[in-house]
Amino acid sequence: MIGKYKPYPEYKDSEIEWLGAVPSHWKVCRIKNVATINPSKSEIRGLPADSKVSFIPMEAIGERGELDASRVKTLSAVLTGYTYVADGDIMIAKITPCFENGKGAIAKNLTNGIGFATTEVIPIRPELSLDTGFLFYVLNCNPFKFIAESSMYGAGGQKRVADSFVAKYHLSFPPKSERVQIANFLDYETTKIDTLIEQQQQLIQLLKEKRQTVISHSVTKGLNPNAKMRASGIDWLGQIPNEWTVTKIKYIAELTPKKSEIEKNKDMVCSFIPMEKLKADLLILDETRLIEEVFDGYTYFRNEDILMAKVTPCFENKNMVVARGLVNGVGFGSSEIYVLRAKVTSLNDFLYYRLQEDVFMEIAAGAMTGAGGLKRVPSEFLNNFQIALPPKAERLEIVEYIRDYTRKFDTLVEKAQSAIGLMQERRTALISAAVTGKIDVRSWGVPQASQTNKEVAA
Repeated sequence: MIGKYKPYPEYKDSEIEWLGAVPSHWKVCRIKNVATINPSKSEIRGLPADSKVSFIPMEAIGERGELDASRVKTLSAVLTGYTYVADGDIMIAKITPCFENGKGAIAKNLTNGIGFATTEVIPIRPELSLDTGFLFYVLNCNPFKFIAESSMYGAGGQKRVADSFVAKYHLSFPPKSERVQIANFLDYETTKIDTLIEQQQQLIQLLKEKRQTVISHSVTKGLNPNAKMRASGIDWLGQIPNEWTVTKIKYIAELTPKKSEIEKNKDMVCSFIPMEKLKADLLILDETRLIEEVFDGYTYFRNEDILMAKVTPCFENKNMVVARGLVNGVGFGSSEIYVLRAKVTSLNDFLYYRLQEDVFMEIAAGAMTGAGGLKRVPSEFLNNFQIALPPKAERLEIVEYIRDYTRKFDTLVEKAQSAIGLMQERRTALISAAVTGKIDVRSWGVPQASQTNKEVAA
């Protein structure tokens, strides 16, 4: 896409190492020369305390400029402890990982034109309202993000971009008419790309829903559409094939196997699995520990055990897997992981898929105990959950069918995700090229509808 746009006819040295050459008629300045960082609340001090204003938590700010300004509070409730913004201000997240993920938006349609946002955003007010779009894209270009990330202060998950960094950031600043043209160009082109990304995301969601439907039907009704059915005796399960038996999980699998079976092997190396490395159908095996280092305080498991997150939101995200490829066949992990060891090896994969079934997930989530982000699935619930179990041969057939079917779905999802990645790269590259003067869009005009359709199809 960038290749079809020509560079400017003449450039000059910006004298800023990372910025390099800029169009000869552009000037180089700092953001603080063309915008105000953190506008003062003093400009609204005369408003009544019960005035309605928009409330903007971090989750209301999107990663492609989206903003949900529908939440409303009184001025007195947010005047202290929140960040003031007004219509037309630019907001960018300053804390990791929100900054790296591109959270930022232009404040629009605020209640009474006023908003109060999380303290983890930096508000920027352009001196000229017509510069809002251009400056928003400058703050979303690769050079700004790269340098800002390297300047972050703080430790771990609390690193932040300093307000002073934003104020002192150098940018190449074109004449007024070009700033407007560049913003209009990028609005148009990024909207096209965002539409295509949204279509791919919708496709991924449909594929995942279809995948889940296949799993749920297979593990509760079997593969034979002509099988004779009978009542299961369980309201939510309904009819099951005649040959299937109803049982409880505790009768077919052991929950939390005892560590005593490896107590004599504490000098052995094992795989180590913190919670973030247990994903849906994926176990990240890049850490090891000596067993003696993790024997106390961590959950023990071995190859072929089923691992399942028990805490919210990891449980709802279906972070579970059959453990395979563990170092020395042994692993230890987070105490927030349940381990289920099938009493018959041929049961483990079937039980793994059975635990992904939607009704089980819904009932288990409803049975969680605890408060807020520390709600967990009780062990008694899991042990006593009733399932319908097919004969061994049919179990193995169902597992093989699900593996084959989901493999096809997963391939399609990977292709869609790859397409999204390429479009996102194209989007950021286009923004960076336009706001740094690498491409000349002065002659650009909104394409005709027929031409636009051809471009989208291409």
